Amino acid sequence: MSLITIPRTAKWPFFIGDALLTGLAWFLYTQARLPMNGPTLTACVACVILGALLGITPFIMDYKAEVRLLESSGLATTVEQIRGLETIAAAVNNATSQWQGVHEHATQTVNAARQVSEKMSQEMKSFIDFLEKANDSERQHLRLELDKLKRAEADWLGVLVRILDHVFAIHSAARRAGQDKVLEQLTQLQLACRDAARRVGLNPFEAEPGAPFDPNQHQVQTDGEVPDGARVAETLGTGFTFRGQKIRPAIVSLEPPG
Repeated sequence: MSLITIPRTAKWPFFIGDALLTGLAWFLYTQARLPMNGPTLTACVACVILGALLGITPFIMDYKAEVRLLESSGLATTVEQIRGLETIAAAVNNATSQWQGVHEHATQTVNAARQVSEKMSQEMKSFIDFLEKANDSERQHLRLELDKLKRAEADWLGVLVRILDHVFAIHSAARRAGQDKVLEQLTQLQLACRDAARRVGLNPFEAEPGAPFDPNQHQVQTDGEVPDGARVAETLGTGFTFRGQKIRPAIVSLEPPG
């Protein structure tokens, strides 16, 4: 930054003129007769005033020069600031154009993303429809297989129950006939058959002779009402539970009322 030298006004001529005017006023004062008349007093006052004006004139001129210099330097600073503002305006215009380009690219990106999203939504919908159809087909297939399994389970369960009923009937007949050796062999056969049935969840059970009649666990062959306090005399057919669910109560005969 360059230093600017302010030109200064030579003050000695003004000081000389001030001294001369002041001396003239003093001379007029000393030469006049007292009391002074109007022209003499006016001349003295005029010399003093003119001397004072001459004394302050160089300082006023220096002050005006400094003010003009400050104004010119302020104008130069203002011009530089205006040039800086022009540079900023150019940068703003450049940034605005770049922003417009970015905005256009962003708009294109958003449109492309929207199109991709729409395509993905369509593909997802088609995939969901396909999965629903596949699930429906699979459910129907599983339902058919489950029905087949249930029918097969009911078939082999019925066959197993009939086998156990026949074994129980043969065992009961041997017991009534009093053939101990045959009864022992049939008892072993019945235990083996029942053990095999328990492995698949089928549990046969018999009613204890003399036990109170329980309509939830026992059933009589003949139709009719069971008297209160009736007791079981003999098991005619075993009852069955399959995996914890009762599928048939034990068929029993009742003791005659005593």
